[in-house]
Amino acid sequence: MFKLSGFGDEISDGLVTQLEVMGTLGIKHLEIRGVYGKGVLELNEEEVKKAKETLEEKDFKISAIGSPIGKIKITDDFSTDLGNLEKAFTLAHTFETKYIRMFSYYLPEGKAPSSYGEEVLRRVGEMTKLAEKEGIILLCENESDVYCDTPEKCLEILQNVNSPCLRLTFDPANFVVAGVKPYTEAFPELADYIEYLHIKDARFLDKVVVPAGEGDGEIKEVLKALKERNFDGFLSLEPHLAVAGEKGGFSGADLFKKAAQALKRILEEICV
Repeated sequence: MFKLSGFGDEISDGLVTQLEVMGTLGIKHLEIRGVYGKGVLELNEEEVKKAKETLEEKDFKISAIGSPIGKIKITDDFSTDLGNLEKAFTLAHTFETKYIRMFSYYLPEGKAPSSYGEEVLRRVGEMTKLAEKEGIILLCENESDVYCDTPEKCLEILQNVNSPCLRLTFDPANFVVAGVKPYTEAFPELADYIEYLHIKDARFLDKVVVPAGEGDGEIKEVLKALKERNFDGFLSLEPHLAVAGEKGGFSGADLFKKAAQALKRILEEICV
C-alpha cells in the first residue's frame, strides 16, 4: 500500500500553511525537514511542542525526520553527526515516527571513492547500531555527489552493515542526475532494501527536475514493480520545481500541487 507524504517546506516555512496545502491534496503525512525558517534539528523545545500541537490539531502524522545527517564531508568531524543523531532520535520519538532520513557523506574532490568506503561504512555502521538500540530505522538516501550515488555503492553499504535498521530511501531523480537509469539499472539491485521513496523526476539531458512522469526517472515502472512486490510504505513528494539545491529545494504551493497531481495520475494508471 502506497501512503503519500511530502516535504512541507517545499510549500512554505509556515507549518500551518504546509499542512493546509497538503490537506487539500488528500495528504495526511509530513516528512518534516524545515519549519519556522529552521531545519528540523535546529528546533528548540518550545518549537517542537508547538509543531506537535499543530500536527495534532490538523490530524497529521510525521512519516520521517528529514534530517541532513551524513550530508557533510567524510573528512569532517564525525561527532557532529553523532550529536545530530541524538537530536533526531528525540524528535523521532516525540513525533512518533520510526524513520530518520540520512546521507552517506560528500567525498573530497579528485579522490577515488574507494579510498573512503571503509570510513563511510564505519560511520554508517556505528549510527545504525545506535538506531537499533532506539528502535529507529535509518533511511540512507541515494544522492549525487555523496558516496552512495550509484546502485553498486548503495548496495555495498546496505549489505555490509546488514541491519533491518538501515534501509534505502529510493530517489529516482537523484539517480538520473548521477547518470543512472532508476528502474532499468538501480531497481533490480536495490529492490529488497527499498523502504521509502522520494518522488521527484529529472531529465538526463540537462539534469533539470520535473514533475513525476515528465523526465527519465522511470517512476511509473518503479511504482508498478513495487506494487507487484506488495510494497507497503511512503511516497514522499520532494518536487524541487522552483529551486533545486544541495541543501534542499522549494516549489511553492502551486507547483507542489502540480507535482502531487502528476504522481496521482501515475498511481491511477497503475490502478493503485
